Amino acid sequence: MSLAAPYRRVLLKISGEALMGDREYGLDPEMVTRIASEVKSVHERGVEVCLVIGGGNIFRGVAGAAAGMERASGDFMGMLATVINALAMQNALERCGVPTRVQSAITMQAVCEPYIRRRAMRHMEKGRVVIFAAGTGNPFFTTDTAAALRASEMGCDALLKATKVDGVYSADPKKVPEATRFERLTYHDVLSKDLQVMDASAISLARESNIPILVFSIHKPGGFADVVAGNGLFTIISEES
Repeated sequence: MSLAAPYRRVLLKISGEALMGDREYGLDPEMVTRIASEVKSVHERGVEVCLVIGGGNIFRGVAGAAAGMERASGDFMGMLATVINALAMQNALERCGVPTRVQSAITMQAVCEPYIRRRAMRHMEKGRVVIFAAGTGNPFFTTDTAAALRASEMGCDALLKATKVDGVYSADPKKVPEATRFERLTYHDVLSKDLQVMDASAISLARESNIPILVFSIHKPGGFADVVAGNGLFTIISEES
């Protein structure tokens, strides 16, 4: 499928699990490098790019809470995990020759900048990739919600959600082979059908800001550049189906 207009500024949301590669936890340097090369290919086309990376490959606050940990403490630990991932991605991007800045919602000036909206926008205008770390800086909010929030604040034309599959399905296609793949969905469809693409607060925020969400597979080489150009396989979630 293709879209009518190219995007000037996009936010790429990557799960922490995507950085694991075939490992059970942690970071796979080869996978981090490959994703960095995908970002570089889009950046070289003149598209302004910012990223939000999850921390599930290192720690999940929800899992910690399930094990008896206080949810807020677990979420703060998860936020710190996203900073580790952001720094790893920054290193990979800069080794590819892409100027990159990390901004954290939790102040830690020894390793990255604090999140300042106008500074982040200026970085992108100067051709730098900006990685937003530490989620929203608040517990009880996922990195999906952080992605929708930052995409709204940055005035992004689209939010691209990188997943393991090439779009949104009615069920997990790996568990249910006959699951239906959707080409287009409305925000209402996602919420009413409980499709679990992103959490409800992220979908609602994208809806309020009228930012389309494009769901695609990060495992397909060149997939990010294809989707930004309006090509390849993806599901688009917008106000109109």
